[in-house]
Amino acid sequence: MDWGKGIIVTLVAFGVLIISMVTICVRQDDIHLVTQNYYEEEIKYQDQIEKMINANQLDHEVLVYDNQLKIVDLHLPVGSKGVLYLFRPSDARLDQKITFDITDPSVNSVDVKSLKPGYWKVKLTWTENGVDYYKEEKINI
Repeated sequence: MDWGKGIIVTLVAFGVLIISMVTICVRQDDIHLVTQNYYEEEIKYQDQIEKMINANQLDHEVLVYDNQLKIVDLHLPVGSKGVLYLFRPSDARLDQKITFDITDPSVNSVDVKSLKPGYWKVKLTWTENGVDYYKEEKINI
């Protein structure tokens, strides 16, 4: 084989490699952004900071994860309303959003046994006596 044929074969092999890599990248469907509304949430982040400050000023722990029983306890007073967001950073399809309204002080826990084992973020947003709060915990199930 002479130089001309070698260069042509190399260029064709390179072209096939590039086309196959582009095809593989385009067909991937398991790439998820942390959030779909990134810019809108960035603008609202100052409100989020104020909610976190309010939660840090509380004198008790609001969100407690029991690794033995696989439950998340919410230590909130009656009348609290909010959202518990179970966030899986590696796969947005597993995320869950649970709205709650505390009417019975004895029923303040969420069973997480059915969640896929691994790293989760538990995000709790609630309103208590007209004041908004936000608390986030990282857990391993």
